[in-house]
Amino acid sequence: MTTQHQTITLGGGCFWCTEAVYVKVKGILDVESGYSNGQVVQPSYEQVCTGRTGHAEVVKLMFDPAQISLREILEIFFVIHDPTTLNAQGNDQGTQYRSGIYFSIPDQQQVAQEVINDMAASGVYRRPIITEVLPLSNYWPAEDYHQDFFARNPHQGYCLAVAAPKVTKFKKTFARLALD
Repeated sequence: MTTQHQTITLGGGCFWCTEAVYVKVKGILDVESGYSNGQVVQPSYEQVCTGRTGHAEVVKLMFDPAQISLREILEIFFVIHDPTTLNAQGNDQGTQYRSGIYFSIPDQQQVAQEVINDMAASGVYRRPIITEVLPLSNYWPAEDYHQDFFARNPHQGYCLAVAAPKVTKFKKTFARLALD
């Protein structure tokens, strides 16, 4: 029996950090850093950084639902970023760093909303979850130098200070889903 792969696109702040985690997750077949849900066609990193294109920095994940559920992917997502801060993750400030789940099929919207409701009811966060849940639109891959950034630059300052702790937190919290 063949499983149909799915894609989901997530904005959890800097795409380097989000990508660094999801490349380590069992069942994730491909991770691509990019920009989504803005107005400019084929934006550059420099344009997105101005905050004027409307795009979020995102990772587009292709996954095998027979190996990992969308719910599990989203549970990881809510552990590795703060979904309660508007347009910011740590020192990264601007609309491009907003928390977002951008679905490619309608069923994913329902799962996303269920996970958000469960997280809100759990009391894990002291503030309301402000993650936007929208259909994926105007997606563009980021420039080549952004792809696999953490893997290629593990000793770069930002990677050591921000991305590496997220990878460690993922591996500790979701050991059963980690590749290594």
